[in-house]
Amino acid sequence: MDRAMLLDHLAQAEHHVSVGARHIARQREIIAELERTGADSTEANLLLQLLEELQALHLADRDRLLAELGVSEPSLNRPRP
Repeated sequence: MDRAMLLDHLAQAEHHVSVGARHIARQREIIAELERTGADSTEANLLLQLLEELQALHLADRDRLLAELGVSEPSLNRPRP
């Protein structure tokens, strides 16, 4: 894969990481509200677990792309999404 394509894929991966972080934060808010009101949060917790597993995959994909680009630190030398 050429560098331009790697950078495009990295931008997509960064976007997925960003969106995933927002979804996880929102799901935690939902769980807190359910628990505060005494509602059953079982399904919400299962969804949070799934979101966290997906986020780990997104992070691994991003890190793999960074390694292919020769970048050792995620915050260095990468385009902003």
